[in-house]
Amino acid sequence: MKGGFGKMGLKWWEKISGSGSRTYQHCYQYIGSKGVKRQMWWNLYRAWIVFWIGVSVFIYFYMSFQDAEKRKETLASMCDERARMLQDQFNVSMNHIQAMSILISTFHHSKNPSTIDQRTFARYTDRTAFERPLTSGVAYAVRVLQSEREQFEKQQGWTIKRMDTVEQNPVHKDDYAPEKLEPSPIQEEYAPVIFAQDTVSHVISVDVLSGKEDRGNVLRARESGKAVLTAPFRLLKTNRLGVILTFAVYKKDLPSNATPNERIQATDGYLGGVFHVESLVDKLLQQLASKQTVNVDVYDTTNHTHPIAMYGSNVSRDAFYHVSSLNFGDPFRKHEMHCRFKQKPPWPLLAIAASIGAFLIPLLIGQISYATVIQIAKVEEDYRQMMELKERAEAADVAKSQFLATVSHEIRTPMNGVLGMLHMLMDTDLDVTQQEYVRTAQDSGKSLVSLINEVLDQAKIEFGKLELEAVLFDVRAILDDVLSLFSEKSQAKGLELAVFVSDQVPELLIGDPGRFRQIITNLMGNSIKFTDKGHVFVTIHLVEEVVHSVEVDKEPNSDKNTLSGFPVADIRKSWEGFKAFSQEGPLGSFSSSSSDFINLIVSVEDTGEGIPLEAQSRIFTPFMQVNPSISRKHGGTGIGLSISKCLVGLMNGEIGFVSTPKIGSTFTFTAVFTNGLPSSNECKIQQISNQPQPASSAFEGMTALVIDPRTVRAKVSRYHIQRLGIHVEIVSDLNQGLSTIGNGSIVTNMVLIEEAVWDRDSGMSSHFVKNTRKVDNGVPPKLFILVNSSNSSKASSVASDVHYPTVITKPLRASMLAVTLQRAMGVRNKSTPPNRELQSLSLRQLLLGRKILIVDDNSVNRAVAAGALKKYGAAVVCVSSGQDAISSLTPPHQFDACFMDIQMPEMDGFEATRRIREMEHNVNREVSMDGFENVSNWHVPILAMTADVIQATHEECLRYGMDGYVSKPFEAEQLYREVSRFFPSS
Repeated sequence: MKGGFGKMGLKWWEKISGSGSRTYQHCYQYIGSKGVKRQMWWNLYRAWIVFWIGVSVFIYFYMSFQDAEKRKETLASMCDERARMLQDQFNVSMNHIQAMSILISTFHHSKNPSTIDQRTFARYTDRTAFERPLTSGVAYAVRVLQSEREQFEKQQGWTIKRMDTVEQNPVHKDDYAPEKLEPSPIQEEYAPVIFAQDTVSHVISVDVLSGKEDRGNVLRARESGKAVLTAPFRLLKTNRLGVILTFAVYKKDLPSNATPNERIQATDGYLGGVFHVESLVDKLLQQLASKQTVNVDVYDTTNHTHPIAMYGSNVSRDAFYHVSSLNFGDPFRKHEMHCRFKQKPPWPLLAIAASIGAFLIPLLIGQISYATVIQIAKVEEDYRQMMELKERAEAADVAKSQFLATVSHEIRTPMNGVLGMLHMLMDTDLDVTQQEYVRTAQDSGKSLVSLINEVLDQAKIEFGKLELEAVLFDVRAILDDVLSLFSEKSQAKGLELAVFVSDQVPELLIGDPGRFRQIITNLMGNSIKFTDKGHVFVTIHLVEEVVHSVEVDKEPNSDKNTLSGFPVADIRKSWEGFKAFSQEGPLGSFSSSSSDFINLIVSVEDTGEGIPLEAQSRIFTPFMQVNPSISRKHGGTGIGLSISKCLVGLMNGEIGFVSTPKIGSTFTFTAVFTNGLPSSNECKIQQISNQPQPASSAFEGMTALVIDPRTVRAKVSRYHIQRLGIHVEIVSDLNQGLSTIGNGSIVTNMVLIEEAVWDRDSGMSSHFVKNTRKVDNGVPPKLFILVNSSNSSKASSVASDVHYPTVITKPLRASMLAVTLQRAMGVRNKSTPPNRELQSLSLRQLLLGRKILIVDDNSVNRAVAAGALKKYGAAVVCVSSGQDAISSLTPPHQFDACFMDIQMPEMDGFEATRRIREMEHNVNREVSMDGFENVSNWHVPILAMTADVIQATHEECLRYGMDGYVSKPFEAEQLYREVSRFFPSS
């Protein structure tokens, strides 16, 4: 179950991921498509901005409203708190005044005589003032009837004064004198003050019923039996705004449910408390820490249309205010407290910041999104244009490559005829002059073919079609071939030309010998082209040998230690930065412990004019010359180094150089090959296809003495002589040579003397010749002199004298050295004839009596191919089209092989081969073999012939059923290698 749920979940996730990916790709294509106009995105962007402006405005007002509401709540809380405190303290004062009314009723009216007098009342009220925090004074007025007035005044000793005069004509407190007040007019009853707190003692003898405010207050108090407040008014003497709280003092026997009349009849007097509202409220607010932040106003709102201000200025900068109700115990009087903040509300910074943020962030997001969409559209458009340009470039590249292939084929086809005919002409009887003309024409044609090959190689590199072979080859034989190629040029310039291959390099390697030869040929060709004096020296070592060998790596490049004595550029700087010399590079993989891979390092050293510093950065750029005068002076296309760098890369190697102007250049490259197996059959075949090792059987047991003071040059001579199986000793001058020869411990068969040693002292040279003839063992050694140029006058004079050494012209090559030594020593090689004769003989053995079909639409090419094959004894039949080839190779037929041209009109060689293979397959599957002369399987070898080296790839030939290919014009080496795979040697 768990596995089922897991698989089901995985499937669902894949569906969701797939749909999400498709949605994303769809949106991306939609956003980037041309169908979505930029104006539409601009309109969306503007709508986005407008929307978020509205959102930011809403946020601002919403948060401002929230701040205002919170401010109102705070104000309400503060105002209610103040109202509650004022009301609580007022209630405390009111309760205490009510208690005093009970006290007076008990100790004044119920006692006879009374226990309370003015002094006692004043002292008591002063000491209990803290219990009445809001009152500024307490007074008691007794009820006096008209009939009792005279007796009362006599008893008190003062006359009852009236109050309304003072109310109508207020006086300053300092001018107030109670004795100056007028007597109260005659009325039904009076309420003169008999007891008063010292703070209000000035009201004693004043009839409160004669006052406008107090009269109504007193009458309501005795009727209701509850506390009664007056309206705010200016108090006597102090002239300050205040109110009076009045309680009626009743007789003890008054029932609780008495009627108003009963209360009036039972009234003994009136106890009042005076409140200075302004000072009392201000005193209350002083107790609060937030007094300075809030303005408080207290109003008497009994008359709602005309409220009476009791406290406060009603001045504030804040438009918000809060109203709290006050209950002072008198249901008739209404009071309110109004509160305002003293300062204007602060700027709503949070609301402003939030609204700005709510606008800026979406604005940035919108801007980024808009810019991204526009950029995506632009990138998409650029990508579309780039793809169009890429397709055009690829089409142009294909067209260029096709053009090069076609042009090369059209050029190489007549060149094939020219070279083929010249080759056939060389086999006829020609005098010396005619042979020289033909040889010159052949060299010019080969140079043109070489130039075409370089251009085509560059085209293949750009087209990615350059591939390497993996065949067995002898690296030393390749260097001998290259030396032969450049020997004439080096001799003409008088240059030292030499190669040296380390003994640690295996005899046979597996790789692409043609491309390896091409790299060395390009580098040596450039060196000889730009070198007028000194030497050109090629060395090959193993990479690990160069890294670890003190002899190779640490040897200083002094003038005496170079091939010609001229200074050279430091070879070690040419491989700076090579990965092969780092632990991370190929050296770690292709070390000596691994016998499968061989990592070679090849250096080409010259003493030429060097490369200018400003041109060294572009030395590997195709078709680039150091300067325009180079191509005019030396010629060349400027693509040899570019091709060499590409080939080195394909061989998993690196290339670098060091060049010092006026000193010379050293180019170094590495290449990775596979170690060859000398015992294999492939090795034997390859030894025939490559130049063979010179036979050493004729020189076995011989010893040679090399006299040369220059170590490097002597090492090169020893390398070539040892390849013939000869033991070599080296000395630096003629005297040491005589000592070695006369020693007798070793029989010296031949002495090879460097030209510079021989010419240094003619007398010493003659003395050396005479003494070498006097050896005690009977046979004097043969003398040879090594010279750089066959045109040297000294060499000619030496050669003309039979008593002087035999001249050997450098560069030394094993094959040339073997022939010269055999002729001089009078020995004969028991092995096979020279390579060219061996190839001709082997091909004749393979092709003699073979019937071969040649298919080519060009008559000259047919004649050249037929002539080349007939030369080796083959019976040749020629046809001119692919259709004729199909007809000729329809089973049964008598042909042993077919050479098929690739490019032909109407039907090319590939299509013709494909049809021939289909025809053979059908015959082998369906038709009885008895009617075909007992042939068990029809498969005629078909070899492609082409002058187009781009199309002639091994894989393409195999894909169409061909068995191999040969390039035009035919060369004995390649022809033998291909033919030997199908025809057994007789």
